[in-house]
Amino acid sequence: MYPDSFKNNPTKRTPWIILEPGRIFIMGRSIPENPADFYRPVQEWTSKYAKNYTGKSKIEFGFEYINTSSIKWIFTILRELSEIKEIGNNANVTWYYELGDEDMCELGFILRSLVECPFIVVEVEEMNRARYDKILSLPI
Repeated sequence: MYPDSFKNNPTKRTPWIILEPGRIFIMGRSIPENPADFYRPVQEWTSKYAKNYTGKSKIEFGFEYINTSSIKWIFTILRELSEIKEIGNNANVTWYYELGDEDMCELGFILRSLVECPFIVVEVEEMNRARYDKILSLPI
């Protein structure tokens, strides 16, 4: 059985995280003081999820800013998620980045090249709470 839902409200240094059956949502700013302490529970959740969940999954990432240590954790999480059974039919990853933010755009394409799963990179006007709410309101 997959794990219970996991949620983390955003702060000035950490992203908004919603992990639940059918949806993995991580967006905001990621510059935690200790990325291992912050992301380890997320990675453990996604590892269990990838091994046990068999339904459709919508996986969404978007960052205003992300530091190097956080990128390593996001890559680890993506690698775990790419193990979802029949990922081509059951899951897709969307990487959102803000208009003109070439670094976030490039990071999305780099991560896409490192994992084997359906993965699209999408430019949006702004990365902010209103955008995150809009993305969350989209059907799974």
